[in-house]
Amino acid sequence: TGNGYSAEWPVEAKKRGLSNLNTTPLAVATFNSEKAKKLFADMGIFSAEECDARAEVMFENYATTLSVEVETLIDMIETGILPACAKDMAKYSAMPALAGERSATYTSIKTETDKLKGLFDKKPHDLKAEATYLCDTIKPQMVAIRALVDKAEGLLEAGLYPYPTYEELIYSHHS
Repeated sequence: TGNGYSAEWPVEAKKRGLSNLNTTPLAVATFNSEKAKKLFADMGIFSAEECDARAEVMFENYATTLSVEVETLIDMIETGILPACAKDMAKYSAMPALAGERSATYTSIKTETDKLKGLFDKKPHDLKAEATYLCDTIKPQMVAIRALVDKAEGLLEAGLYPYPTYEELIYSHHS
């Protein structure tokens, strides 16, 4: 059907012999391929050097944007989420059996955030390699942390969550 967002599309694209460039690093690398450079040059659109320059800018933009997102995520967790989790856990000190999954969830947030920091410190310095590393290694780690923080949001006492919830963002105009 051509719906690039459906689960069926990658299978259909493969049947049609079409590329499914579902990440920025894949798309930029394809834009800057020898085949694309030749096409652009033959049509008088870009020279090979202009393709290289544009690809460099695209990789740099992607890497910069993702790096800001990583640093923001770490900052939000360390200055907002983890302190809220600690306050919430303290409320269960007299009755730890009532804490449920809190301890494991909150500890996992800290562990996975530390893992993200370690992975981020190891990012390559070549732009194309950095973009690919951020996409293939860092983003999945961010998704894992996001799932834990979403779980914590449901466990934390309502007044402790340091950021607006999705519900508050979506429905705040009704209050």
